[in-house]
Amino acid sequence: MPEILPLTKSDAAPISSLAREIWLRQYEGMLSIAQIEYMLTQRYCPMIIHSQLSDKRIWWKKLVLDHSIIGFSCCLRTKEPTELKIDKLYIHHDHHRKGYGKILVGDAIKTMRAIKCSKLILTVNKQNHTAIQAYQRYGFEIIGDSVVDIGGGFFMNDYLMAMSS
Repeated sequence: MPEILPLTKSDAAPISSLAREIWLRQYEGMLSIAQIEYMLTQRYCPMIIHSQLSDKRIWWKKLVLDHSIIGFSCCLRTKEPTELKIDKLYIHHDHHRKGYGKILVGDAIKTMRAIKCSKLILTVNKQNHTAIQAYQRYGFEIIGDSVVDIGGGFFMNDYLMAMSS
């Protein structure tokens, strides 16, 4: 049975490596290798993860199965006092379609309720049809577009999805 645990500083490098493996496979064909590398550096550098672990508005979790990290999530408080955002949620491709994503979404819902928020949001690449369908099965709805200039000449072209409790 998988276990959800808070991330520790010693998990930062393994999460960074896991993210690289997942992203290179998941976003191939959706994003250029240059954009993937840029975003991995921007989001998954172990030093960035370390700094986020001490921020009380950010919740990093790891999904552990048989003593191995097979997935992770990161939720953060938005500027809206009633919103929690799933900023990152990934499962290693060897463990897809086993309900593990749903487990991490369920954990995000628990966090949302514990901090007295009523809305859970996320963004997902418009070409990531598998993830969009999964989030819809979990109760999320597409509520808009999110096109963001992330620097380096790169843009994220996502759907904004939401679920209310």
